[in-house]
Amino acid sequence: MEIRSPAPVPSIPVSPALILLSGGLEEVCAAGPRDMAGALAFILSRVGTGTGRGIALTVTRAWLAEQGRPYGPGLARFGRREGLVLVTTRTEADCLWAMEQALRSGGLDAVLGGIEGADLTRTRRLEFAARDGNASGILLRTRTGDLSAARRRWRVSTLAGPSDPHDPRAPGRLALRAELTRSRTERPGVWMLEQDDETHRLRLADRLAGDGSGSISRPHAA
Repeated sequence: MEIRSPAPVPSIPVSPALILLSGGLEEVCAAGPRDMAGALAFILSRVGTGTGRGIALTVTRAWLAEQGRPYGPGLARFGRREGLVLVTTRTEADCLWAMEQALRSGGLDAVLGGIEGADLTRTRRLEFAARDGNASGILLRTRTGDLSAARRRWRVSTLAGPSDPHDPRAPGRLALRAELTRSRTERPGVWMLEQDDETHRLRLADRLAGDGSGSISRPHAA
């Protein structure tokens, strides 16, 4: 009797929205404070854990006044017990300098910067600094369309998540729409994400999961 080996099972590609950050520069656009909170969750869910290195957020005082201050204890839900270093500056120029120095330090997994005015040359400097420090740099912006050296560019917005199964009045799981508008290595696409009840990290939404082939909106100024 002829024995045939089973046919190989085709591998399912991992969504770019779930790939862990691995160095270099990315850009995440969020239109308003609610979306910016979702963008922070989107980023933190993709930062690796167990390295012993922390995360830094460099922003201007004006950025904090508009977007709000991150809730520190919530970082533990993403496995970030190392905490977050919050650096506030008066101007965006100082914020850009602080972000570049933090990336080069080699002591951080990721450095987030609330910077709108960085041009192509300055974002290239951030890309090089991230490589030197083996870290991931993420530009947080409220508008798209500017030239950037970021290897991936995202637009993130919050969605109405499912209600709590035990209490309809309680808030349900966090739900996001992550749109990859530009990438050096992947095709643009749209993914619906929700927070996992056990790991607290993001996953493809059960009822909204897709392969990234959803409609893509045109870049616009938010």
